[in-house]
Amino acid sequence: MRDAWTRGTKLLAAVGLAGVVGFLFVMDVGPREARLVTKALPMVCLLLWLWPARGRYARLIFAGLSLSLLGDVLLEVGPELFLPGLGAFLLAHVSYAAAFLCVTRRLDLLRALPFLLLAVGATVALWPGLGGMAPPVTAYVVVICTMGWRAAALMSAPALPRRAQWLAFTGALLFSASDGLLSIRLFVMPLPGLGYAVMLLYWAAQFCIAASVPISSSRPT
Repeated sequence: MRDAWTRGTKLLAAVGLAGVVGFLFVMDVGPREARLVTKALPMVCLLLWLWPARGRYARLIFAGLSLSLLGDVLLEVGPELFLPGLGAFLLAHVSYAAAFLCVTRRLDLLRALPFLLLAVGATVALWPGLGGMAPPVTAYVVVICTMGWRAAALMSAPALPRRAQWLAFTGALLFSASDGLLSIRLFVMPLPGLGYAVMLLYWAAQFCIAASVPISSSRPT
């Protein structure tokens, strides 16, 4: 059973990596169909890796990954679906934050302070270029910073293994970095090549968050 799971993991890793490389090749110049398929592959592989998700933490992480996949598809279909895509990612962050909260509800206000400053600073920096997008983008900033705070609070939670704590926290930080670069690209200055960094940070973040699920919750022992 363990050997079969290991072989399956290697296959999923190979397919997911092929999706990453493929999307980076077609991101700016390929047909929409190719972008949709290659962009979705890494997230589909992570979902299959965690299936079946057992336990509340695993199920909430699985839900966050599923919502992220939905957001990927909506954003890639066309600019007219930007708001629904943003909403899917917002709900993904809510799901991740709920997963972290089910491990510990300790406030840990000292660890909340950097994320509060990040939320205020990001909103102030982005505000001049947001226009009518100000309300949904501000809500998104608040939610992702809340998710980051709850990931930081895990660092003092004995209910989750130390390795899982670090993976969840690293994933939250990478997600914040990815979304920060994306915000700069969309609302401040579309720097060339920035999209590649956005996607690589995004996939690394999702992998870290998925890998924070304890082995007993979704994988054979």
